[in-house]
Amino acid sequence: MSGPSKPVVLCIAGSPRRGGNSDRFLDALTDGVEAGGCTAVRLVASSAGVTPCRGCNSCSKAGVCVVRDGMDEVYAAIDSAHAIAISTPVFFATVPAVLKTLYDRFQPYWARRYVLGEPAPQVRRPAALIVVGGGGDPYGMGCAITPTRSVLGPAGFELLEVLEIEGLDGPSAAATHPAELERARALGTALAEKTVART
Repeated sequence: MSGPSKPVVLCIAGSPRRGGNSDRFLDALTDGVEAGGCTAVRLVASSAGVTPCRGCNSCSKAGVCVVRDGMDEVYAAIDSAHAIAISTPVFFATVPAVLKTLYDRFQPYWARRYVLGEPAPQVRRPAALIVVGGGGDPYGMGCAITPTRSVLGPAGFELLEVLEIEGLDGPSAAATHPAELERARALGTALAEKTVART
């Protein structure tokens, strides 16, 4: 007879490119999640088959999205996760289009809470974010962090930790930054430990 299953941390890769810097940091984070006693489930935003929000407001009537695409599986993954982690590059001070498309489809969570009046969960699930940039943009990373915080709240998550990593020019620069990779791994372990404590 098997024991209880481990809590699940949904780990979202926000880059349109595979194997780049934000993916490498997500790899480190997922290693930490597993070491911390949770199961890491990876979701690649660019491969999820998610199409843009139509802005039709149908979710404000029934609390569900009328668009049938890959987001159905994403919703199921979000709803069953005990925690969430996102790793994303910064494109012109914000998240890439593939990740923003996924973010926009969080609208049913907002509609349920703020239009339909469903109560907020008493205990919000923990979340963490890694933002990776080359540096030099005078507008920084705030515009990547703010929409992430905005979409996670209505879905019942609390963004507890943000790891900002700058100065990584080139698709394989993460390999030359072992200290930052270790910070990502430690972030994953800390997220897992908080998740275990809340489940």
